[in-house]
Amino acid sequence: MSRIVVALGGNALGNTPAEQKDAVKITASTITDLIEQGHEVVVGHGNGPQVGMISLAFDEAGQSNDKVPYMPLACAGSMTQGYIGLDLQQAIKNELSSRGINKDVVSLITEVEISESDPSLQNPSKPIGSFYTEEEAKALAADKGWTVAEDSGRGWRRMVPSPKPVNIIQKDVIVTLLEAGKVVIAGGGGGIPTLIKDGQMTSVDAVIDKDFTTQKIAELINADTFMIVTAVDGIAVNYGKENERWLTTPSIAFLEERIAGGEWPAGSMMPKVIAAVNFAKTGEDKESIITSLEMAKKAAEGTAGARIKLSNEEV
Repeated sequence: MSRIVVALGGNALGNTPAEQKDAVKITASTITDLIEQGHEVVVGHGNGPQVGMISLAFDEAGQSNDKVPYMPLACAGSMTQGYIGLDLQQAIKNELSSRGINKDVVSLITEVEISESDPSLQNPSKPIGSFYTEEEAKALAADKGWTVAEDSGRGWRRMVPSPKPVNIIQKDVIVTLLEAGKVVIAGGGGGIPTLIKDGQMTSVDAVIDKDFTTQKIAELINADTFMIVTAVDGIAVNYGKENERWLTTPSIAFLEERIAGGEWPAGSMMPKVIAAVNFAKTGEDKESIITSLEMAKKAAEGTAGARIKLSNEEV
């Protein structure tokens, strides 16, 4: 039996509650395929559209009703862990039951420790939430203590830090549940960014990239495989160009060279490749896989996707 941590991309969840319920049925089938293969499975997921909807709803309601409180981003993030986790765990449980597999599925509200010295805390640059005029944004900044900035010519938005995860606070709980035969959903939306000082925990309004969080989970629970499920079947260089080339077993040195050269977009494939490389470098027996939802079963069998290990030599 091997231990797999799966990072689900946004395409596996949909953009609305109704779309999400439909999308997770397909996702659940793939996750159950992995369980049927005999793997212990931890599932991580994004929450971009969902946390945006929650934040927007509270922002707009607060503008018309002063009894509606400001909703901290950390609280909105934990809400998404709850309701995305609910849909995922029900869908996975239903699929398991339909195949005669008796396993419990559990979702964890996951806190992720960050460092007080992380440079992003002093330089918030991740845009979130509504668009405002410059005047509106600066008034909100003065009222709420936000950092605001103009976002790519589309308007002004709130900016928050995007720190790196240094520890998964519930890592031992995840291991205990896996060893008890459970399927675990954890690290949703990158987890809740948390500072620990003098033994006390404080949630921080920030966004941790979910691929980095799921990679950290995989590392800390001693997973064998870290699988990133995205919209495409693997990794390509020169994507969309005449000399496009898809990679099967790329070497880490080759990928690091391409990362340094900015081969992939920072907002999409780049963090996935970085996270995959980081996990593969944790041991000779560790493997990262980047693949699509449709090809995940074959990728776990070693016949699809981009598979990254320390021993790879492809360039």
